[in-house]
Formats: sequence, C-alpha cells, structure tokens
Amino acid sequence: MSDTSTPETWLTQEAFDRLREELAERSGPRRAVIVKRIEAAREEGDLKENGGYHAAKEEQGKNEARVKVLRHLLEIAKIGAPTAAEGTVAQGQVVSVRFPAFGDTETFLLGSREEAATTSIDVYSPTSPLGAAVLGQKIGDTVEYATPNGKKLQVEILSAEAYTG
Repeated sequence: MSDTSTPETWLTQEAFDRLREELAERSGPRRAVIVKRIEAAREEGDLKENGGYHAAKEEQGKNEARVKVLRHLLEIAKIGAPTAAEGTVAQGQVVSVRFPAFGDTETFLLGSREEAATTSIDVYSPTSPLGAAVLGQKIGDTVEYATPNGKKLQVEILSAEAYTG
C-alpha cells in the first residue's frame, strides 16, 4: 500500500537511468574506496586524534545516506509524466506563471529536484509552496499561496506544457 500523503515522484527516463548509475557507483566502487580509506587511517593508530579516519567515516555516512535515498527513490519513481486533463497543471510540465503584484513572469518545470541536474530550466517540486499552489489548477486560474516567510502571493497560470527535455 502506498503513502497517499506524499505526491508521486515522476522522473524522465534519462533522470531514472542517471540515478540508477549513481546508485551503482556509490554502492560499488565509491563504497570500496571509502572502506580502504578507513582501513588505512585505522592503521595509523590513535583514532581519537586521527583526522583522516574521522573524515573518511563522515564521507561513509554521507555516501550511505545517499545510497538509501537513491534506493527509495528508484523503488517509488514512475517513469514519464502523469496524465492530466487538457489545460490542467501536472507534474512533468513546464509551467509559466505571472505574479500580478509585480508584473513578473516565471517559467519552471514542475517535477522532482532530481531532474534539475539534466535541465537548464528551474525545477520546482510539487510539494514546494508555488508547486503545490499550481498543481491541479487550470490555465487562466489565479491562485494564492504562502511563501516560506509567511507572505501571501497571487500567481496567474499562463501555460502548462509537457516537458520535452
């Protein structure tokens, strides 16, 4: 049974493949290099004052945490983009919005932060304040959302088109 409180994670095939390669590298060659660094530092003696040992252990912790995140993400990720009714904002779309109070416009990809590594466009998560505000809304709608500092902003949805990479 899936957790319905967390939005689905959609990835392009390219991002999924890149993350799978990163997982293989982190759980194989990189892990082995870190273990060798720890062993070499242990051989130097007193671990209390051994900076190399502590740095290698910290690196190991960060690597293992990333491995755990990658495994989870690859298990739950869906490839492609969800289907959406015509004119409705969904994950995997490039969304253009206008901030009426400022007259500014912004265009971004509504998707996983993991997509940011493969695109030059800004990526907003569907759980971010702006992402959550526009997700499921229709083109032409004006919605209000709270920014992280507590201010309320209105945004008008100008367009939402499939992301083509």
